Amino acid sequence: MVKMCENTINNALDRSITAIESLRSQKDAIAEAAALMTKSIESGGTIFFCGNGGSAADSQHAAAELVGHLGLGIDRRPLPAIALTTDTSAITAIANDFGFDSIFARQLAALGKPGDVLVAISTSGVSGNIIKAAQHANGAGIKVIALVGPDKTALSKTADCAIHGRGSDTPCIQAAHAVVLHILCELVETNFIDR
Repeated sequence: MVKMCENTINNALDRSITAIESLRSQKDAIAEAAALMTKSIESGGTIFFCGNGGSAADSQHAAAELVGHLGLGIDRRPLPAIALTTDTSAITAIANDFGFDSIFARQLAALGKPGDVLVAISTSGVSGNIIKAAQHANGAGIKVIALVGPDKTALSKTADCAIHGRGSDTPCIQAAHAVVLHILCELVETNFIDR
């Protein structure tokens, strides 16, 4: 039993490390995404996040890091960020009245404005509600940063900037996305020291 657990643990760690290591080849895309977010905030914009399941949790986590702080000892003002995954009354009402694919796009239509940024997270890159939110953003002057899996997808094709978690399975892709989100928050945060 112990040997089987050890093998499972090592295998899971190796897969996650491989996915995270693949981000090194996407430094330019990560820097571009951070620049889009910083420019938006400097211009009075808001950073919106959306995702399903674990990516919904990642959305809330990243928004909290920007509104609060990353914990790196940097003194800066709270930054405007909203996770579109948190308002259960809005989500269930929209899903009931307009369909599940509209849960994020309709919130973005109500709250977003030109110059904002949507960080759209989907390990598959084909989630209908995430794509619909990105398509709304495209037509509303809202920049789209897509965090997706290893392949080019409908979501990555709608994005101004796409970052790929090149993992072999959903948990590894999500591990890479979590690292990207922390890096983005750190890059953005450092631009607002004492501002």
